[in-house]
Amino acid sequence: MSVNLTIVYYSATGTIAELAAVMADIAEQAGNQVRVRRVAELAPQSAIDANPAWVANIAATAHLPLATHEDLIWADAVIMGSPTRFGNIAAQLKQFLDTLSGPWSQGLLADKVYSGFTSAGTAHGGHESTLLALTNTFIHLGGVIVPPGYTHPDKFTDGNPYGTSHCTRNGTYAVDEVARAAAKVQVERVLRFAHANQNAPTPV
Repeated sequence: MSVNLTIVYYSATGTIAELAAVMADIAEQAGNQVRVRRVAELAPQSAIDANPAWVANIAATAHLPLATHEDLIWADAVIMGSPTRFGNIAAQLKQFLDTLSGPWSQGLLADKVYSGFTSAGTAHGGHESTLLALTNTFIHLGGVIVPPGYTHPDKFTDGNPYGTSHCTRNGTYAVDEVARAAAKVQVERVLRFAHANQNAPTPV
């Protein structure tokens, strides 16, 4: 049985966008339905123009639709990604989350599988706290939180049981095979639990 997976992310210079694409490809190759959605950019144009990588990423991902409430309602599983901003999620993703009160209040976002991924410029720059911050929202939505944990040898290499994360070394280190392997572990685990959740009996 196919799982409907929505990947919602914010990416400035492209790391999170690349990880989202990796996850989507893994899920699609396994026969699942996938929507990749970006959230709206809120940064001033002057800040964007000052960073060539930021400009390039916006151009490269302009074809992707912006995330909507319907994308989450449609999904059996949702994976969200954000770069770290002072140990927290980026304002762009937070702004989207703050619009979810309507479907949340109707219970339309509950009982789905949720998981998160991130990146940071330094090795201890808030990877875990950013993922934990995402978890706060998943809890309020009534989600079934599925972290990768230390459930596979590749997670001992990547070292983050909270979710996939990548250290860019201040923008100088591209997504590597360690991060790709961690993404594969996470997506496969999310899909497995989402499939099990589809087949769970409805509470009386």
